[in-house]
Amino acid sequence: MRITFLGTGAAGGVPLFGCDCAACTAARDNAALERKPCSALIESGDTRILIDGGLMDLHQRFAPGELDAILLTHFHPDHVQGLLHLRWGKGPGIPVLTPPDPDGCADLFRHPGILEFTPQVAFTPFEIGPLKITPLPLIHSKPTFGYAFELAGGASFAYLTDTRGLPPETRNFLLAMKPDGLAIDCSFPPSSKAKGHNDWNMTLKCIADTAPEQAWLIHISHELDNWRLHTNPGLPLHISPARDGEQVDLTSAPGKRQGE
Repeated sequence: MRITFLGTGAAGGVPLFGCDCAACTAARDNAALERKPCSALIESGDTRILIDGGLMDLHQRFAPGELDAILLTHFHPDHVQGLLHLRWGKGPGIPVLTPPDPDGCADLFRHPGILEFTPQVAFTPFEIGPLKITPLPLIHSKPTFGYAFELAGGASFAYLTDTRGLPPETRNFLLAMKPDGLAIDCSFPPSSKAKGHNDWNMTLKCIADTAPEQAWLIHISHELDNWRLHTNPGLPLHISPARDGEQVDLTSAPGKRQGE
């Protein structure tokens, strides 16, 4: 199972429009430090699954028929905006699996084009290719799912963006699953003002509570990057901030980064 972090940024991304903090300035000078809308590509054999559709160039990144499905975590704009253009394409329909949100994104529901929306049920697994996928409820301002991926006889991985803490049932599921890899929302530095998302301390607690072999921080804001630049906080060896374009191969060795 290979995971590619296509985007690791919170809403607004890094650099943030009009911001001159150290993190935004550095990202303008070095494209490797940019953070695009949070999304990931999951691959196993010939199966390719996109998590979230916030990237605005999906119609250029993927050819018709190249994606087996798109999994939406929720319907906030930074997670679906790329679908507004993709839907008018030609070619085979694209299954889009979602949380049960009847409001969703109304314009996409009225005019889905080639997108085939199907709501899923929490903790009810389904299969795409060799992967068993389980939707996991998260705590956010709209109905939101994380997703757990299991490869029979192989690796396991969970992707949990846009959450503030974890519901007990989701935490218990992950603790029993013992994932080889976990990607989790870490939007803000330590703060009592964080809303709808984890801050640094909450993220570390979620990781400790679910005990993955390796964890990556995602949905990172410019505030968090700026705080890290100024404080250089330590992290356990099995936890690291994800980078846009980073690939992780969980098939041959849990947590082994591409090129390391």
